[in-house]
Amino acid sequence: MTNPVCDLLGIEYPILAFSHCRDVVAAVSKAGGLGVLGAVAFGPEQLQIELEWIDNEVGGRPYGVDVLIPAKYVGVEQGGLSRSEVDELIPAEHRKFLDDLLDRYGVPELPADERRAAGIASWSHSGAAPLVDIALDHDIALIANALGPAPADLVDKAHARGIAVAGLTGKVQHAERQQAVGVDLIVAQGYEAGGHTGEIATMVLVPDVVDAVSPTPVLAAGGIASGRQMAAAMALGAAGVWTGSVWLTTEEAETHPVVKQKFLEATSSDTLRSRASTGKPARQLRSAWTDEWADAANPDPLPMPLHGVLIAEAQQRIARSAASTPGAEKLVNYFVGQVVGRMDKIRPARAVLMDIVEEYVETIAKMGADLE
Repeated sequence: MTNPVCDLLGIEYPILAFSHCRDVVAAVSKAGGLGVLGAVAFGPEQLQIELEWIDNEVGGRPYGVDVLIPAKYVGVEQGGLSRSEVDELIPAEHRKFLDDLLDRYGVPELPADERRAAGIASWSHSGAAPLVDIALDHDIALIANALGPAPADLVDKAHARGIAVAGLTGKVQHAERQQAVGVDLIVAQGYEAGGHTGEIATMVLVPDVVDAVSPTPVLAAGGIASGRQMAAAMALGAAGVWTGSVWLTTEEAETHPVVKQKFLEATSSDTLRSRASTGKPARQLRSAWTDEWADAANPDPLPMPLHGVLIAEAQQRIARSAASTPGAEKLVNYFVGQVVGRMDKIRPARAVLMDIVEEYVETIAKMGADLE
């Protein structure tokens, strides 16, 4: 398939797959798409290990890295806060609420040897810088930034190494800002998408962004897990698709087993946008965790990055005991889009990619036949 995205990234199919799992990234890239590793979950040393593994696994095929440098967060003026500064800003009532919540649901404490300090590094400009430098030292085809325009120095460094830059957007104004800083691809991410997302639906957002930033290529994101949905995105003017949720139930995905089963059983009505997991609105599976934070009797989620530091150990405790403790099973969740209702079986990532491609081709052929 020849189109601007394929030509830019050196891939066979204009399908990008965002995942925090290196196995998914490698499988998609080897199958002809572009796997994109979410770096926010890793410290610098671990990211180096992950990227070295992918380098060896993909055999020279292109892949990408996604970093998360928000445009707005507490401490943005300083480029980020230290852990001690964040701790001082977390109200006592939030700590008490969280302790009481875990007690009410019977979530066990972590063993002493499994406790680790909650980091905030990758949620700020200064903290993300080492991740960016490590990513750019590898043979990647793309680096993407979410939650705001890519910093100018990121764009300059990437372009100096021949690496394309993508920016995720939820509004036309966001897309125009991304274009102004010189990104090569703009991801128009609709309301249906998993993770941090805006309030405009994909069907409306994509053509608006395409018209606003032409000739910069646009990737459609949000509600895309099949060839028919890809065909719809391309008909709206997108040059390719950015996918995420559909990979969470693949064989390679390291999704928590309890969460993976919840995804397989969920419908498209079982997600919501909530600040309960990061401090910014992010679409995720509804659970007791999101319900508790939405209860008006309880404290509101804190802004980023305070909320992430507050809940880090709680999330560790919940994940560790979700398979054995009923209360933790009720609380555990993860980011996922409304397309979760179509994710009803576990399949290899390669099979998912090829099914999308084959259905896309069939759909386009049928549309052409209908015209005749």
